[in-house]
Amino acid sequence: MLRIGELAKQFQINTDTLRFYDKQGLLSPSGQSDSGYRLYSDRDIKTLGFILRAKGVGFSLTDIKTLLSIEVDKANNECSDVKELVDDKLQQVTEKIAELQAFQRSLARLSSACCGGHESAEDCTILQALESEDFAIIPECHHEGECL
Repeated sequence: MLRIGELAKQFQINTDTLRFYDKQGLLSPSGQSDSGYRLYSDRDIKTLGFILRAKGVGFSLTDIKTLLSIEVDKANNECSDVKELVDDKLQQVTEKIAELQAFQRSLARLSSACCGGHESAEDCTILQALESEDFAIIPECHHEGECL
């Protein structure tokens, strides 16, 4: 059995994280020492690894709680239940990537429309574009020959 500090050190996480997981019902210590320290078993160590790996691929704590409930009762659950969670997360990630790519394109357009010089910002094409109700149209560069 490991004490809370030992377990935290082994996984390079904060003891507050372990306490939080306990409060969230994700990982409760298997015991308590005479001096009141939380004690974690080998099974708890495996569960923490599961939690951290699931978190590492983007699952929320709510998703992880669901995955853990399936994991401890595999006989009464189906592989399709787990796949559905993974496919939902994959769809969310795909949508987020598309959103970030749109941000990237917009920022690139804004950047290329500005000369980046030391002139007054009164004619700044980036500010003009952001002020415009039709943001899709980025004004031409205001200093000829200095645009990318």
